[in-house]
Order: sequence, then C-alpha cells, then structure tokens
Amino acid sequence: MSEVKKIATRESYGNALAEFGAQYPDLVVLDADLAGATKTGVFQKAFPDRHIDCGIAEGNMMTVAAGLAAAGKTPFASTFAMFAAGRAFEQVRNSIGYPHLNVKIGATHAGISVGEDGASHQCNEDIALMRTIPGMTVISPADDVEARAAVKAAIEHEGPVYLRFGRLAVPVINDPDSYKFEIGKGIVMREGKDVTIIATGLEVSESLEAAKMLEADGISAEVINIHTIKPLDADLVVASAKKTGKVVTVEEHSVIGGLGGAVAEVLSEQAPTKMLRIGVNDTFGESGPAKALIEKYGLDAKSIYEKVKSWL
Repeated sequence: MSEVKKIATRESYGNALAEFGAQYPDLVVLDADLAGATKTGVFQKAFPDRHIDCGIAEGNMMTVAAGLAAAGKTPFASTFAMFAAGRAFEQVRNSIGYPHLNVKIGATHAGISVGEDGASHQCNEDIALMRTIPGMTVISPADDVEARAAVKAAIEHEGPVYLRFGRLAVPVINDPDSYKFEIGKGIVMREGKDVTIIATGLEVSESLEAAKMLEADGISAEVINIHTIKPLDADLVVASAKKTGKVVTVEEHSVIGGLGGAVAEVLSEQAPTKMLRIGVNDTFGESGPAKALIEKYGLDAKSIYEKVKSWL
C-alpha cells in the first residue's frame, strides 16, 4: 500500500497564491519579513511587483493591507498566527474589521505543532480572538486540497477572512477531483450513529483515524470536518447532535473560545447535548518536536480514541 501524501497547509497557501495570481490581477501579497516561512515567497518570485515585505511590523502591515483594500485591491497579509491574531489584533479589529474591508489574513504556524519555536510562537488562541471580530470569517483547512480551495474561496469572498495554516505536514485526505469547498458548510467525512466527532484543521485526519479505532470496539463515530468556524454550519452540527446524542469537538487550539466553544454555543441554544471538548486545556505549549507535542497534549488519534471511549 502506497504511503499517504503529506504536505503542510502553509505550503498549500503559498502555492495557491502563486497559482491564482494570474487569474486575479488585483491580488496583492504582504509579508512581515517571513516570506520563506509563510511560503509567500513562491508568489513573490512569480509576481515581484505585487508582493510587499512590510518588515517586522505586523500592525503596520495590517493597516497597509486595509489601505490597499480601500483602493480596490485584494490583499493577503501574511505572518505567523501569533503575530497576525495576537500582536496585530488592534489593527485587525479597528482598521480591517470595523470598516469591513476586503482583507485576507494568511496566518501560518498556528497551534501546538509549531514545535520547537515554543510557547511564544504556538498560537492556541487565534480562533477565539478572530471569531469575536464582527463580520470576520474564520477558516481552518484540514489538508492541502482544502487549503488551496479555501484560498480561492477567500479571494472570491467580499469581506475580511482569517485563514489558519499549519507548519506540520499533514495527510491529504480529500480528493482533488471531487472536493467542493463552500464557506460556512461543514463536511461529513464519515457516517456514524453512536457519537459525533467534530474536528478542524489537522485534527480532522487524526479524528478519522480515531474513528477507525472506535469502530474496532463496536462504536460507530460520525466525523465532521468544520473548516469554517465562523460562520459555523449550525444546521449540520445540530442535525448530527440529534442523530447521535453525544458530541466531541477536537481542535489544535485552546478548548476555550475555539471550535468547541462555537459548537457549545450553538447546541446550548438549539439542541442541548452531552459534550466533550478535546484541545489544549488552558495551558501554554512548550518547545519540542511537533509530533511529540501533539501526542503529549492528547491531540493524536490514539489519545482521541482513548478519551472518547472513556467518556462514552
């Protein structure tokens, strides 16, 4: 059996920008001295006149992006999630969100899988921060196919979008020939009747593996990929919750304010359901190999399987 292809979604981001550059002449890419890491350097080589390195000044980069959007361009402001959502939060809120400008934020190196860069760079709070901004769309793709599709959808969407990408290479789980991306619409990856597992980002592939382990124990798990955390696909979440009666959320993000919080908000109002939230439990990360950290913080397939089985 051939090995599953793996690629980091930050690579997909850079490749997608370069691919769509010719199709969308108003597309402009900004970076904060991290083009090699965010992979926007691929776009820079193809379209040097439409790439702006703003230096290590993320707040300023966001205001430059706002100005470009106000002038009719489609800017992608790119940097690490910690700097995009954290350091530049005020500028994103006031200069992009408040006037509802057409700025896309490409946030790479999100979550615990940043690895050796440690707690200062492992942003496990960005989804919570960005989804509080009125009118902000928040997307966390699961693989290369989805990440590329998300970039195109963001370009065509009118309004601010926060795109969350990872550093760690992850399995390609979607078929490029049949995959369809729609902002605000979740995807049922696996049908089930005993429990619903709702995941986002790299945790989708881990949850699918966990579901296989649960199946071996006679537990039928439905797995849903929520690539768009805001606006959340409330109809799908509620329908699956009513179907199985138990919901588990899995995210490479704090359990506070992220996917788990968004799902809990919907269910508490529309279909109160027993829930388990799996994620980073109100703690900072640490330096170490990405895969080792995923395991230590209980976000790998085996840990998800064990937590869900114990909870059930």
